[in-house]
Amino acid sequence: MKEIIEPFRIKVVEPIGFTDQAERERILGEAHYNPFLIPADKILIDLLTDSGTSAMSAAQWGAVMVGDESYAGSRSFFRFEKVVRDITGLKHVIPVHQGRAAERLLFGLIGGVGRHVPNNNHFDTTRANVEFSGATADDLVVDEAKDFDSDYPFKGNLDPNKLRAYIRTNAARSIPVIMLTVTNNAGGGQPASMANIREVSEIARENAIPFFLDACRFAENAYFIKLREPGYEHKSAKEIAQEMFSHADGATMSLKKDGFGNIGGFLALNADVLAEKARNLLILTEGFPTYGGLAGRDLEALATGLEEVLDERYLEYRLACSRYLADHLTEIGIHVVQPPGGHAVYVDAKRFYPQIDSLQFPAQRLVAEIYSKGGVRAAEIGTVMFGKKDQTTGADIPSDKELVRLALPRRVYTQAHINYLIEIFAEVFAEREAARGLRIVQESPMLRHFTAHFKPIT
Repeated sequence: MKEIIEPFRIKVVEPIGFTDQAERERILGEAHYNPFLIPADKILIDLLTDSGTSAMSAAQWGAVMVGDESYAGSRSFFRFEKVVRDITGLKHVIPVHQGRAAERLLFGLIGGVGRHVPNNNHFDTTRANVEFSGATADDLVVDEAKDFDSDYPFKGNLDPNKLRAYIRTNAARSIPVIMLTVTNNAGGGQPASMANIREVSEIARENAIPFFLDACRFAENAYFIKLREPGYEHKSAKEIAQEMFSHADGATMSLKKDGFGNIGGFLALNADVLAEKARNLLILTEGFPTYGGLAGRDLEALATGLEEVLDERYLEYRLACSRYLADHLTEIGIHVVQPPGGHAVYVDAKRFYPQIDSLQFPAQRLVAEIYSKGGVRAAEIGTVMFGKKDQTTGADIPSDKELVRLALPRRVYTQAHINYLIEIFAEVFAEREAARGLRIVQESPMLRHFTAHFKPIT
């Protein structure tokens, strides 16, 4: 097989921030061992997120120049709406400034105390918006997802048997929506199969419950289906994506991922009454329904990005990047979630630092160490992000996983950057036995990982 190369040429470059280790250790202390609090110009390779960090194409930048900034009825909105409808088949397209705004609209209208929302795995802002409404967010991912070493191809599947039991336990009338996140970010960037999407949709319809996709990485999920699910090998990524959405009653999407956008998102749905309520709330919080918190130039760039992301040369390259990184980390002896996902590689920090208890945040320690050693920023996906609090004592209850997510921005870094990252991990891995945990000294009540302060345990 020939080398899979970047399916683009570099036309514009941006300098990145070089620092020495002494400077990085000082910066890390000033940031309270939280990578979210480190200034971006002090980062060499930024893998904190793939959200809003993509490089836009020449065609996208060209589209920016023809954006229609009319307050109402913008030509750019109608182009955006047409592209979203072409992919999703959904009737009502409501633009928002990013994915969590779509979640806020949706769960502000359908959530509430006594309501229950199942998902394969809710990611952080989805869970927060469900719970902020007073509803309960529950994860029903298949058991295969818990085995990080397994090569099971669709670890993002929502377990249909768990879902049926969940509906029996909670009653369909208390479940305003069934969600499925594609790909499953909190579970290692793992895809859901078309068969699973279809079966979950059928269960939803049998019980008169709306079924929504959290579609941030729909194109990557579609390409995984093409590669792994029999019967789809000869279908295009776009045809597969269209079939995925055909089973859904609606979708939320951050276009900062598979929309190649630096900002933007949408709520799309078929229900007329709910769409009208969402638009009324949108006017209150985001803007008029034909711009929804976005400039016309944003809508133009996002419409172009949604067309570009389904290019199979790009998708082949995208998945190859994460596979290359995962394979090389595995060769060092580092455990990562297998098979590697599309947008990120997830390192198992619990096995990286077996001496650090989950309540001393091994994944947070690892993100601190790779910054200190090499200026690399990554995200903790563990007890800091997904731990819970004991309602009586206020004590932390650990998450069932301690992962470090190495999220790869789209069309941003080259193989040389990834090779450097691998070298940094090898150095940190060689020194792993000396590492100690962290403790939280300041935190917010929700989404604490964004702003929490830590101190090393000595």
